Amino acid sequence: MQMLFQWEMSPQELRKLELKFWRGAGAEDVTEKFANDLFEGAVRRVKYLDAAIAEHCDNWRFERLAAIDRAILRLAIHEMQSVKTPHKVIINEAVDLAKKFSGDEAGSFVNGILNAASQAIKNAKQKSG
Repeated sequence: MQMLFQWEMSPQELRKLELKFWRGAGAEDVTEKFANDLFEGAVRRVKYLDAAIAEHCDNWRFERLAAIDRAILRLAIHEMQSVKTPHKVIINEAVDLAKKFSGDEAGSFVNGILNAASQAIKNAKQKSG
């Protein structure tokens, strides 16, 4: 989430941003690889993810979302679509991030969007499956 936020604030080569980020943040190799994979995947799919977020922003323009909220939502939706982690776990982690890094009401806002996105993802899988 922090790398996505940094990327949006100052677009740059992904690997360069990752190297700078991990110099200041220590993590096990497996954690670093997992985070990098999610970050890179979200950046590659940012237009699709933004459209998915906008679709579930009832009565709210996507452009008005705080950059940190966009980063949290992009990461969570990408993760729901690309890993086997249960959606509820991903949503809970995203809500915790929103409460920690964004405003007081961001947690419930993020929760609402991600619950709708999760249902849409599940419906799409059922239709194609």
